[in-house]
Amino acid sequence: MFLRQSTFWLTSLTVLAVANTGLSAHAQTVAPVDTQAPVSTATSLQQFPDINTEDATSRTITPVPGTVATSSSVLASGYVEPTTQPSQSSTSTIAQSDIDVGRPTRGGRSYIGVAGNIGLSGEDSSISDGNFAAVSKIGLSNAISVRPSAVFGDNTTILIPVTYDFSLKSADAFSEPLAIAPYVGIGAAIKTGDDSQVGFLATGGLDVPLNAQFTATAAVNAGFFDTTDVGLLIGVGYNFSGF
Repeated sequence: MFLRQSTFWLTSLTVLAVANTGLSAHAQTVAPVDTQAPVSTATSLQQFPDINTEDATSRTITPVPGTVATSSSVLASGYVEPTTQPSQSSTSTIAQSDIDVGRPTRGGRSYIGVAGNIGLSGEDSSISDGNFAAVSKIGLSNAISVRPSAVFGDNTTILIPVTYDFSLKSADAFSEPLAIAPYVGIGAAIKTGDDSQVGFLATGGLDVPLNAQFTATAAVNAGFFDTTDVGLLIGVGYNFSGF
């Protein structure tokens, strides 16, 4: 009886020692617990993006002038942004003439008046004699005029020169232009009478504005007929503004 009890306790102690040894060995082989929090899936995706994923933040968008809508109408349904096309002008430039009959020129205003003719040389026309004359100036542009005149006499002569008008400037750049306005021109001299003839005319002279209504004028005319007739016209004209 005593032997059986001893054997029971010895067996129990042996089993307990073996179990205790197994538990200690198991406890030593258990891996240490990681105390760090696991990285979330979203965080890991942010840190390690897929190679096929496009990085939208690195894209730079540059607006093109004329293609960005600035009206609130783009919020309406069915809005279609218009395309920008270069505008074309339907109007064409029409050339306009500077001719204005009777206008003032840089030499003064247009006028019509009377004058006396003093013959200087020749014998074929009234230009070479002392006679009464009618004079005029008709402005066409800023520098061009036509100056029809008639020298009355035995062989009345009609003078039709086209002249270029000058405007003299004083030495002082800040002062007004001089009142004297010279001109030169060429045209036709028509001699009437029994021995009518058309000849070449050369003329040169000057206008001197007296006031707003009157202009003094003087001119040397040379008519080329069978002989060259030269005369000096001195007169005064009444200014007018145009037709």
